Amino acid sequence: MTAMMTPLPPAKGYRALREGRHSEAGGFYFLTFCSLDRLKGLSNAAIASAIIAEIDAMQADEAWTLHCGTIMPDHVHLLIELGQPLSLGKTIARLKAKTAANLRDRGLNWQPGYFDHRLRPREERLPYFHYTHLNPYRADLLRIEEKWPWFICSPTNQKWFVPMLNQELPEPTWLTGLP
Repeated sequence: MTAMMTPLPPAKGYRALREGRHSEAGGFYFLTFCSLDRLKGLSNAAIASAIIAEIDAMQADEAWTLHCGTIMPDHVHLLIELGQPLSLGKTIARLKAKTAANLRDRGLNWQPGYFDHRLRPREERLPYFHYTHLNPYRADLLRIEEKWPWFICSPTNQKWFVPMLNQELPEPTWLTGLP
């Protein structure tokens, strides 16, 4: 008679997030990383500018190609295509390391880890552009007639995405019924 094996409980926490994570050059990833304890301040002009400067430097170094992103008060969303020189984890580590001093100067730190979603090859990217662009409006950080200063979009993607907007603002119907 064999004893029935009880399944082990699923792993929990940050370690579980890393299991099965796959980093592939040329892959599209939707990334989210947060300030420690979700303290607000990332959208401070000096911090946001430092984050954008490092995003641009990483693009120049071909670590990734940025498609769009937004810097919120306590987190950052990016849609990127991963480049050759660094793994996904190392790109995030680099961005956090290069911007950590700016955060510390204002009493902030980065939360360990990050969240990622690897887009399937045929997965539509437009919903990620909408989600990223609408995030500050959904969070009630500004009125519909105001433009969020920390939404970033590559020039190539601006050519097709910005014409969908209402003078670079979301269409009011996009915001109806949002949580």
